[in-house]
Order: sequence, then structure tokens, then C-alpha cells
Amino acid sequence: MTVLNEIKYQKICILGSTGSIGLSTLDVISLHPEKFQLISLTAHSSVDKMFQQCQQYKPKYVVMVDRDAAKQLIIKLSSINLNISVCSGEEALIDAAQADDVDTVMAAIVGFAGLMPTLAAVKAGKKVLLANKEALVTSGQIFIDAVKESNAQLLPIDSEHNAIFQCLPSHEQQRPGFCQLDQAGVSKILLTGSGGPFRTFAFAELENVTPDQACAHPNWSMGRKISVDSATMMNKGLEFIEAKWLFNLQPDDIQVVLHPQSIIHSMVQYIDGSVIAQMGNPDMRTPIAQALAFPQRIKSGVKPLDFFNNQSFEFEEVDFDKYPNLKLAIKACRLGQGACTALNAANEVTVAAFLNEKIKFTDIAKINETSMNKFVSEKVISIDDVLTLDKKVRSFAKSLLTLEENVK
Repeated sequence: MTVLNEIKYQKICILGSTGSIGLSTLDVISLHPEKFQLISLTAHSSVDKMFQQCQQYKPKYVVMVDRDAAKQLIIKLSSINLNISVCSGEEALIDAAQADDVDTVMAAIVGFAGLMPTLAAVKAGKKVLLANKEALVTSGQIFIDAVKESNAQLLPIDSEHNAIFQCLPSHEQQRPGFCQLDQAGVSKILLTGSGGPFRTFAFAELENVTPDQACAHPNWSMGRKISVDSATMMNKGLEFIEAKWLFNLQPDDIQVVLHPQSIIHSMVQYIDGSVIAQMGNPDMRTPIAQALAFPQRIKSGVKPLDFFNNQSFEFEEVDFDKYPNLKLAIKACRLGQGACTALNAANEVTVAAFLNEKIKFTDIAKINETSMNKFVSEKVISIDDVLTLDKKVRSFAKSLLTLEENVK
């Protein structure tokens, strides 16, 4: 077989190294020490996990957003005479993302908290591996314009967007946010989703489901916030909005398809009747390895798909009555940036409340909708507008939580 050219040696920063994407990234990097050098790791407050990573991977420096966590980590590192610089605070995240000694940034911080460091990496012209979908959902055109202005390389990590990326012609892969898919003969993007743990539940059963049930995803191993988003299919809604921006699409160009096995990660439909799909076992190390090595290929540690021992593939239409959050996100995508920013902010508040057993599972969509409708007309034309709106929506959504608790 033809031997691929060697990929460029890369110096890596992982934003959110203690989360599931961060851990998978470390697994892939560890397989190729001759190709990647780990420069920096960041986390919010997971001291013990970060201490283990420092011992194993020995980054040059670490950022802990929580200042007390940073102090604890410094003490732990000193106890074993491990000389690693430790910084703290949100500004230190931005510094790590745009540091001169970093080539590639894995943007894996969950939620809105990842926006500013990810945007900093983009503005610094880095190769940015985008696992933080909220950055694009909340800032849209602002983010895409920054990519073009800085000539940053933006590569999608979400399994669905990475699949779409792999199914596109090479010239369209070179211009994220400014693709012309109609000129490439693309007629539709088919965005697949498993349907989460409640796909076979009747709508009436959803009111009393627990956080542990919502976090028990049938195929993927994810953090609790993303797991709840998968259960409500808000995750698919956020991915719908992200796909619009990544591939320069209109909402009617995207169709969500339920695929319970999570083997086909998404598909691209062409005008000649062809449908190109990207398949693989449900393991995030595959898209991470693809993006790290692009346009080459490297081993990810993931076993190849066994076609002889897999179940048959199933596909279903989405029942939007069962998944009101997905319907709401598609609506937000049509309404504009204010609606998208507001919806994401409300959802982060409501999911946290559900995980803390303050509201019911079905209350998530209700509060999200009320909050989005309240702020749908807000103009968002700068990053300051994004930050201001996010703060206002969170305050409003929290006031609605209080009302729900009083009703209970």
C-alpha cells in the first residue's frame, strides 16, 4: 500500500483535558509521541485528574480556572518535585489558547465557558479542533469571520460534523464557514442522531425520568451535561445550528435522521442520487485522530468496524413532540443569532437544575422556550453583545427556576 507523507509535527494545547474529549485526545496523542508535543493542559477544578495527567504527560504548563484548585495542584506537584508551571483564572485560559509555543488547540471545554479561549485560538491563527459546539452556536458569524480574518484552520470534532467534513469534496474542506455546497452538487446534509436513552419511551413517561436515567446513553460515553442534552436531543439541535455555520447552510439544507446504532455518523446527499456516509464504531478518538492528522491519517486506537457482527442499520423520522428541544433549536436557527445565543444560555441553566433535581426533565424545554422567546429580538453583532445577552438570559432563566420550584 502507498505510504502517506509524514504529518507536520504539532505542539498541542488541550482546553478541557479532564473531560471526555480531552481524555480521548490524550489517548490519541500518546500513540504518536514522535508527531505531537503536549504543551499545555487546562481544566476548571478537577485537581486529582489534572495531577494524574501532569505525572503521565508532563506538559510545560497547566491552567486551572478555579484559583483554589490551582493552589491545591501546586502543592501536589511540589510534593513529588514535578516542575510544571500552574496558572489560574479565565484570562490564563485565553493566554494558553493563543500562546506562541502552541500550534494546535483542542477546544474541548463544555458549554459557553469555552467560547472566549476558543475564539482567542482562532484569532491567533491556530489550528483549532472544534469540539465546543457552543462557540459557534452563540457567536455564529462573529466566529466564522474571525476564522477567515486570521486564516486559522478550523476542523470539526463532533462526530457528526467530522463525518460531514469527511464526505465533502476536498476544496470545500478548505473553506469552513464559506462552503458553496450547492456548487459542489450537494443537495442535503443528513445529520444523524441516536435518539438517546428515551427513544422508545412514550411522551407521558418522560416527566418523571431521573438524571441518572438521562445520563445512561446507549452508545456513547459522555459527560453528564452533554448526556442530558442527548436525552432531550438539544445536543442535536445545537449540532444543527453548528452545521449551518460550519458548512454555510440554510436550515432547509439539513435533515435530522434517527439512527439508533450510532454507526453512521452523518451523511451527505448529492444531486445525482448518491449518498456518501462516514461510518465507524462510536468512539471519539476516530474524529480526533482524523482532525489531528488531516489531510493524512494516523492510528486512533479504535477497532475497525466489524460488518459481520453488527446489528442491521435502522433509520427513523424524528418525533418532534417527544423532542421539543430539538424543534426549538431548529426554530432558533431560523430566527437568528439572538435566539441561538439565548437558547444555549437557558439550556445550560435548565440542564444544571435538572441534574441537581430542582426541576423535572420536561421542564427543561418549557423554560428554554420561554427564555428564548423573551430575548429572540436581541441584536447580536459583536462579542460583547454575546456576553451581555448570555448573562441576561441566565438571570431570567434562573428566575423561572424559582417559580418552578415554588410550584413543586
